[in-house]
Amino acid sequence: MFYRMSKGLLFILSAPSGAGKTSLVRALLERESSLYLAVSFTTRAPRSGEQDGVHYHFVEPERFRHMVATGEFLEHAQVFGNHYGTAESTVRSQLEQGRDLLLEIDWQGARQVRTRFPQAVSIFILPPSAQALEQRLRNRGLDSDHVIASRMAEAHSELLHYAEYDYLMVNDRFDTALNDLTCLVRAERLRHSHQAPRLGSLLAGLAG
Repeated sequence: MFYRMSKGLLFILSAPSGAGKTSLVRALLERESSLYLAVSFTTRAPRSGEQDGVHYHFVEPERFRHMVATGEFLEHAQVFGNHYGTAESTVRSQLEQGRDLLLEIDWQGARQVRTRFPQAVSIFILPPSAQALEQRLRNRGLDSDHVIASRMAEAHSELLHYAEYDYLMVNDRFDTALNDLTCLVRAERLRHSHQAPRLGSLLAGLAG
């Protein structure tokens, strides 16, 4: 049976630093093999274990500025002194091929993406409390007290934009949050507007 493929779905996932977004994304992609992460460009240095082209495209500031000037980014933002951006051509190409894409970006980038893709599904991950968020940042053992204070201040600013998102999730218990996120993705894939074009032949045969 031939099923006509529709364009892919675009998911946006945002959260303050320390809310567990990256761990949730990694686990979600392992569960949902047909969901792909749009790899962003960044000017920051790779962290231990990160691979160029897999976790990020690591570029020099000069190249990043050139990409901004030539309009190559769907969205870009500066976070903690580093620049991040998503190439528009890559996103559009993969969506046209029917691939479902996930953007792991902050509220600034999410706002930019929604202006060009208003149908994007946006999800905001909340920590269970401010105290839990700070403890998670400390448990990572990556930052000084000064950096942690900066990240907490940035988290407060980020949290002010939760109302701009379609869905809100609390990452208290990781397994529960992952199950909720998985169910959300699968439910969006079953929407009439997405399924009907894909199942055109089947629906026509059943109706006939």
